[in-house]
Amino acid sequence: METLASAMRRENRRFKAPSSSAGAGVASGRVPLVMAFLSCLAWLYVAGRLWQDAQTRAILSGLLEKNSGNLPKVLSVEDKLRNLGCKEIGRKIVEAEMDLTKAKSEGYLWGNRTAAVDSEKKQQLLAVIGVYTGFGSRLKRNTFRGSWMPRGDALKKLEEKGVVIRFVIGRSANRGDTLDRNIDDENRRTKDFLILESHEEAAEELPSKAKIFFSAAVEAWDAEFYVKVEDNINLDLAGLIEMLEGRRGNQGLYMGCMKSGVVVSEEGQQWYEPEWWKFGDSKTYFRHASGSLFILSNNLARYININSASLQSYAHDDISVGSWMMGVNATYVDDDRLCCGSSRQEKVCSNA
Repeated sequence: METLASAMRRENRRFKAPSSSAGAGVASGRVPLVMAFLSCLAWLYVAGRLWQDAQTRAILSGLLEKNSGNLPKVLSVEDKLRNLGCKEIGRKIVEAEMDLTKAKSEGYLWGNRTAAVDSEKKQQLLAVIGVYTGFGSRLKRNTFRGSWMPRGDALKKLEEKGVVIRFVIGRSANRGDTLDRNIDDENRRTKDFLILESHEEAAEELPSKAKIFFSAAVEAWDAEFYVKVEDNINLDLAGLIEMLEGRRGNQGLYMGCMKSGVVVSEEGQQWYEPEWWKFGDSKTYFRHASGSLFILSNNLARYININSASLQSYAHDDISVGSWMMGVNATYVDDDRLCCGSSRQEKVCSNA
């Protein structure tokens, strides 16, 4: 019995040993197959990219050959002349653009008015007088209409003689409110307003009002002179007209009661100038016409109209206009008859 049991154990051990070694052999045989499969995939990817790059190069090469084939290998004399002609035209265009830019920067100042004048065109006006006014100045306007400023038919007859007078005002911050409606109603009755639709009427916006006034006046009337008058002075209209008649035909005139003064740099004080530092260590304004009344000839007013977008403004309109005149070859006319606060007998304005 023991012999039989021993024989059976030996037989079982001999059967299990081959089973274990066979499993290990199968597992070790799968590794080369997997590696071979991955190698095939990598080879296919690389081959595909190489083929794609070759196709792209072939397309680009074909396009290059096609385009280069359309170009002449040697330029003919006609081609050269044509190219030279184009370059010459291009040069002339550039020169014309430079001349136009220069003329615009100068504001067509000297003799660049329209050469061809229609014989039926109305004669140029002598002056456009703009009287600055505000929403609360109705009593002042009525006083002017009853004193030095004509009204109704007399105002129209004055215009026929070459002098236009208008009260100059902007619009309310609240467009269309009672302030605007009252001005519109007054203008319908008197017809003596120049309403600046793009200007907001405010004390701090006076430099902007100067730009817009001269621009609007130039576009509405062709006159020898454009006059800015404040609503706190009385005007000797006949004396002003006589003065301007004597200056007819003169261009580049900047007329007024010339003055200078200290630049106020302390915030909160009257006449404070936020950009005081631009006027140097002495803090003194340059020479300029007093804001009560000053006069610009036609070409200077047109200069403001053309270049208004690029003109620097300061806190006060008379300083602003004076700075614009420094940038051009304006002729300063300092006439004490235009000093409204002076004690001289012969003057064209006085404080109201």
